Amino acid sequence: MLSCLSASKRFYKKDEFIFSAGDEVSSLGLMLAGRCHIVKDDFWGSRNIVAEVDPGEIFAESFACAAGAELSVSVLAAEDAAVMFMDARRAMSVCSSACPFHTRLIRNLLAVLAAKNLQMNEKLGHVTQRSTRKKLLAYLSSAAQKSGADSFEIPFNRQELADYLAADRSALSAELGRMRDEGLLEFDRNHFVLKSGAKTDF
Repeated sequence: MLSCLSASKRFYKKDEFIFSAGDEVSSLGLMLAGRCHIVKDDFWGSRNIVAEVDPGEIFAESFACAAGAELSVSVLAAEDAAVMFMDARRAMSVCSSACPFHTRLIRNLLAVLAAKNLQMNEKLGHVTQRSTRKKLLAYLSSAAQKSGADSFEIPFNRQELADYLAADRSALSAELGRMRDEGLLEFDRNHFVLKSGAKTDF
């Protein structure tokens, strides 16, 4: 399958660009190790983290499958990373041998695209909240529900969380401090504990 997909592996240092906005890509990326962020920078340099990609997840598949489409986002290594690239056109076209593995690959790619669409809808629900507090409550509530516990860790540091929620870092940190003082939550770096008995007004 790797030969059929013209697969190749590359390594990236932290903060190195894997893809840049404006690139035309024909290969989708599979994270083998490390993490990367899908980021969008505006004209003035403000950055929004669109998504995080962890080992075993793919990225740039939508642009790679849309022939000629230019990336509207950049892909940045959040830490030292290893990436496998696979030719999207070959991935989406069944080879002459019509092997069951290729059919399985196509089915899996469609499932990934559907899951990412749901993730984008979830993020939209977070960032469209009217205040920094409500953005935080929406995000942390979702994270707690996914973990199945009121104590959990998030994958972002403060700047990354602010970028993900389209919020100012100082305002976000101040709001977290107020929420802690009000007894809504406790936190230590990226570890959070939500207090179920507290009134959130959310």
